[in-house]
Amino acid sequence: MRVDLFDFDLPPESIALRPASPRDAARLLLVPGDAPFQDRIVRDLPDLLRAGDVLVFNDTRVIPAQLEGMRGQARVGATLHKRLGLRQWQAFLRNAKRVRDGDRIDFGNGVTAVAGPRDEDGGVTLCFEGEEPVELLLERAGRMPLPPYIASKRPTDERDRSDYQTMFAREDGAVAAPTAALHFTPELMAAVEKAGVRTETLTLHVGAGTFLPVKADDTDDHRMHAEWGRIDQATADRLNAARAAGGRLIAVGTTSLRLLESATGEDGIIRPFADETRIFITPGYRFRAVDGLMTNFHLPKSTLFMLVSALMGTEKMLSVYRHAIDGGYRFYSYGDSSLLLPQP
Repeated sequence: MRVDLFDFDLPPESIALRPASPRDAARLLLVPGDAPFQDRIVRDLPDLLRAGDVLVFNDTRVIPAQLEGMRGQARVGATLHKRLGLRQWQAFLRNAKRVRDGDRIDFGNGVTAVAGPRDEDGGVTLCFEGEEPVELLLERAGRMPLPPYIASKRPTDERDRSDYQTMFAREDGAVAAPTAALHFTPELMAAVEKAGVRTETLTLHVGAGTFLPVKADDTDDHRMHAEWGRIDQATADRLNAARAAGGRLIAVGTTSLRLLESATGEDGIIRPFADETRIFITPGYRFRAVDGLMTNFHLPKSTLFMLVSALMGTEKMLSVYRHAIDGGYRFYSYGDSSLLLPQP
């Protein structure tokens, strides 16, 4: 499928540089499969769902995964994207040509790492030196890994340490936030529960590959980066029971959706999962697990815009995005959201 089919013009001023405050005051575009769009706000979500529905959240926690260091006299930037071991992480490097296997990089604040070989995804293995847990080293020397479309417009600051973390964040390991869940507050969750909507959590550690552009001209030639996820047996059982009772599974974010679909068989049964996934969802894909998706607005020609096009139809999503742009919706990680409910 041609990648340019998923292109659209996005004005730079549509990109949100800060989240809405309070979080649940963000706008929400309701997109039913068989009815006109509705301009709502996130706080309306309980009224848009049914008792027995299940919202599925990703409980991954973003780590300060961006580092700036020196290899000799050369400045090197690193974005960690996947843990390989107790002290080893795969990383994408800026100025990578200046780094060779065995080179030592000093990230300051007593944090150093030795570069290893390059991997098939174009990254480099970094082995952190010392005895302290790597998480402590990152808290000392790292920065929150804001998406490039925000970081290119303003510096990361202390406020981002809380703004770029969801209220569900528990499992360290992501280098990007599951941003649809950034809109949730304790007050909204109480309203969701009162409406009879249930909630579940799973874990998918979002990697830096989520920001990489699709460079191929055809989707068949694009290779997804691997991300590690987990759904335990008890959660899978509850999700299957909810669907069997007529409830809809609404993924909060494309990360939750991708893991649910990775864990679900052709028979529609969700099974326990603890592995990497490279699932790439494009139009023509038959969804097995999810009945809807709450998600922010995505980049042109991105794998995530391809995913929402697979769920709702490409022409419909191009129309949705035209409506959002014309209506002043805020795009990307800190932007507004949409609720996509395809026809059963």
